[in-house]
Amino acid sequence: MKRVYIEDAKYLNDLSVRLHFNDGTERDINFAHFLKTRPHPQHNKYIKYSNFKKFRIENGNIVWGRNWDLVFDVWNLYQGKNPA
Repeated sequence: MKRVYIEDAKYLNDLSVRLHFNDGTERDINFAHFLKTRPHPQHNKYIKYSNFKKFRIENGNIVWGRNWDLVFDVWNLYQGKNPA
């Protein structure tokens, strides 16, 4: 099976991102529920839209923060599962 990874991502609105995967699949993922219901000192700042928009793609993952403060399972995102 070919490895699935994120090639690109585009901020949509609020806490949502459109992910572009290496096989051409696109998924719109809303991270709001996860961020708002799972408070944690390491990622609370990403509830603020100006901080949330500062994601990047690194090694096929969408990440926030210099030290990967926030990262999600790529396979779940590929399947369209919003982080819970």
